[in-house]
Amino acid sequence: MNLFKSMYINAARLKLLWPSIGIALILLFNALFTPGFFHIRLQDGHLFGSLIDILNRGTPILIISLGMTLVIAKEGIDISVGSVLAIAASMAAFLLQKQFPFIVALIAGLGIGVLCGLWNGLLVAKLKIQPMIATLILLTVGRGIAQLISGGKIITISNPAYRFVGGGYWLGLPFAVILAAAVLILLYAITRKTAFGLFLEAVGANRVSSEFAGIHSTRIMITVYVICGFCAALAGIIVSSNITGADSNNAGLWFELDAILAVVIGGTSMRGGRFYLGGTVLGALFIQTLTTTIYTLGVPSESVMVVKAVVIIFISLIQSDVLRDIFSGMIRKKTGKKVLVNEAAA
Repeated sequence: MNLFKSMYINAARLKLLWPSIGIALILLFNALFTPGFFHIRLQDGHLFGSLIDILNRGTPILIISLGMTLVIAKEGIDISVGSVLAIAASMAAFLLQKQFPFIVALIAGLGIGVLCGLWNGLLVAKLKIQPMIATLILLTVGRGIAQLISGGKIITISNPAYRFVGGGYWLGLPFAVILAAAVLILLYAITRKTAFGLFLEAVGANRVSSEFAGIHSTRIMITVYVICGFCAALAGIIVSSNITGADSNNAGLWFELDAILAVVIGGTSMRGGRFYLGGTVLGALFIQTLTTTIYTLGVPSESVMVVKAVVIIFISLIQSDVLRDIFSGMIRKKTGKKVLVNEAAA
């Protein structure tokens, strides 16, 4: 019994515990009530099934969430990622419609995402504008920019190379999933194998102290917003490629909320400091698994937002200091051991 209690306390300290439990519960529900949910078939060299659909459909949110993780680790926020997605998709589709080469359209779409991220970074780091307000500007104006590029219409895409980005398969897997894995590996290498990750955590925890320590906080802040803009643009390329069209009105709508939720579910605190890319991956998969399950059960699409709202409330309650104190006290009472408040609710 003591061994079980010790294992419980250690597990509670893991940031990946809660999203892992959430995904496991949803998968268990599907195993019991959704016939064929775990069935995967190979057809024409491609893998098909609900689990593959979760990976494929969740790719745009996952990529945006990875970029958002770095911004939140800096104690910032970027609510413009949905608009940046629409701008990048519209730009790439517009150039393809004008018969520009695929590589030019791709670079332009990703480049405009980088410029949007640079704009947000300069507003926050240089002009000292509060992150919510700074990114609200592009959230509002971005849709208008995307509509100006597309002329207010849905631009259809027929370029086979572009369509492969979001709709193609490689080694049996959707190519978009492979792109998401590449982004994850790249960001992990940057943040965990270089000093950048340490500097980012230092700036997020205490910007003033990090500057006294010799860290150029302004560069760090601009860099994370640029990375977030690039990730949003790449997600826009994938989304527009998958539907073979760019919809400036609806592309990326509410994606910023899903991205923030995925980051928070993954254990990264909105207060900045330490961040968890692996937790963000689980958070994004949790959201997409939940969404796919709701659609599979035939629940109306408008109910998806209600379920997500319940999840947000639950996550917010978990992060409450008051509930952390109560939870810590319950563990101490049952185990007779002292547990740090933050560790108990991690």
